[in-house]
Amino acid sequence: MTADGRGSTDALKRLLAPDRDPVPAAEASASPAAVLRRFMQPKQKAAPGEACEFCMEALAAEHSHVADVEMRSVKCSCRGCYLLFSSDGAAGGRYRAIPEGAVYDPSFVLTAVQWDALQVPVGICFFFRNSSLGTTVAFYPGPAGATESLLPLDVWDELSEANPTLQQMLPDVQALLVRRLGHGSECYVVPIDACYELVGIIRRTWKGFDGGEEAHTAIDRFFSQLRERSQWRGAGRA
Repeated sequence: MTADGRGSTDALKRLLAPDRDPVPAAEASASPAAVLRRFMQPKQKAAPGEACEFCMEALAAEHSHVADVEMRSVKCSCRGCYLLFSSDGAAGGRYRAIPEGAVYDPSFVLTAVQWDALQVPVGICFFFRNSSLGTTVAFYPGPAGATESLLPLDVWDELSEANPTLQQMLPDVQALLVRRLGHGSECYVVPIDACYELVGIIRRTWKGFDGGEEAHTAIDRFFSQLRERSQWRGAGRA
């Protein structure tokens, strides 16, 4: 995993984690039955980013993530727990496996008038459907983290009608990530952890009032890599 990869979310968590004992070795089985057995065993809480936060399975650098819908947070997960939470209604709907693919739609319709109606004060924002609140929420990243926009999002229904990609977006675990560039936009449907990855990059690199060269280079690299690994929809790949 690179410094700007999906592990940046995990790195931020580790900065906040208390001192702890070394993570035990991984158990041999990661089947759903084995996962359930491990849930029944009392264990010390895992350190985020080093072991599965549900069962203590040791994690590789590349690993899965699960959304805590109630707390609106992201948890590191082994593959067994990830699959356990991939079905609808698992854990009473509190935990949901985060999809691992991203979609880039060059033909996505977001006009300057619609963007202004969203009243987002910066050039990057992400939107997702919060099932607990029953509404779409907006966040924009900055040097202090992700700030929730409390402004009305009446234009969202209009965007959904114009862009079928949004109608397929899963609540809580997928987001529309928008980056404004001049008079146009880059629009992606991404796993929610990719948004928090971007938040971590900006927090880590931002300096001064305008961010500085390091932050802007890191942001450009993030979107370049995101576009490269995304499935393209609508217009063909350039």
